[in-house]
Formats: sequence, structure tokens, C-alpha cells
Amino acid sequence: MNKSLAKVLTVTLLALTSLSINTAMAYPGMQKKDNGTAQSSIDLINVLPETYPIDVVAFSDANGKPVDFSQYRGKVIMVNMWATWCPPCVRELPAIKRLASKFDKAQFEILPISIDLDGKKQVEPFLKELGMEDFTSYYDEKQQLGQVFPLDTIPATFILNREGELIAFVRTFVDWDDEKAVELIQSFIDKPL
Repeated sequence: MNKSLAKVLTVTLLALTSLSINTAMAYPGMQKKDNGTAQSSIDLINVLPETYPIDVVAFSDANGKPVDFSQYRGKVIMVNMWATWCPPCVRELPAIKRLASKFDKAQFEILPISIDLDGKKQVEPFLKELGMEDFTSYYDEKQQLGQVFPLDTIPATFILNREGELIAFVRTFVDWDDEKAVELIQSFIDKPL
């Protein structure tokens, strides 16, 4: 390999590494919290010391209609980024569905957003195969939410307060059936405005 090609490859590799590190740390406090003492997967959830505003970026519903987080103001929102090709993501889906049923939809909304490039065309048959035809998924085929959230790994879950500000996140599989999950979500709902 000639020297100029080696330099180009080295610079490209360094740039990509820098980009992924910067993306992973999009907000202060976004480092993964895993000090080896977690008693349950809920303990891996990072509750941020302060809230962070989230840019309005559109994704789409099952009908292809544009949706954004501002439409859910007044509710605590749990945004779960997932894909059909991600085994831990798929493993979370049934528990996410059960978690949603434990709260009043007027106060809490779960937005599972698939990042599959083929969107609904790929996701709907996949959910049907899982026996989850009634599971509502949203779509980010253009992967625009990567501008808002660090998506260097999935599953990734981001929790927004009633004002649409980021208050917590976890970038790994979580057992959403854990009673601690219900308690944590309830604490966000109960937090005064």
C-alpha cells in the first residue's frame, strides 16, 4: 500500500473514531453507567443531573405521517430505539408493550422507533411473526434521530419529561418487567412541573 493511501485511511479511521466518541457523548452525563454493581438492569438507567432540551426531528408513524416529540408535550415519553436485526431489541419488545399498559396514556407514552431502513415494510411482517401485530411502532428510516440521540448502540431508550427535555437514558437491554422500572417511570410522572 502506498504511503498516501495509508495516510488517507489513517485520517479517515481517526475521524470516524472521533465522530463516534462525540456522538456517544452528545449530552453531559451520557457516558454509560456501569460500575459493576448493578443489581438489576434498571440500575443501568442514567438519570441525568439536569434536563436537556431535545431538538425537534421528525420520524413517522405507521401511516407514514410525520411525528415529532412536541406532539407529546404534557406526557412523560419513553423513546425506545430498536431494529429487527438486533436480538436484545427484539427481546425487549414484549416487556415494553406490557410496561405501556401499566400507565395512563394521558400521562405516559412509549414510542418504540425502528431504525430499520425499510421501515414499515420490514417491521410489520416481523411483528406479525412475533405475534405482536397490535404493537405500535414508529419509524426512522432516514435515521434522523441520530442527530438528537447518540445511537452508537441499540437498544437505546431515552426518557423525556413533560416539557420534552431529556431526563434519563439507557443504552443497553433493560428488563422492563422489573418492578423497579414501573417505580422509576412513576417517579418521573409524579415529579411536579
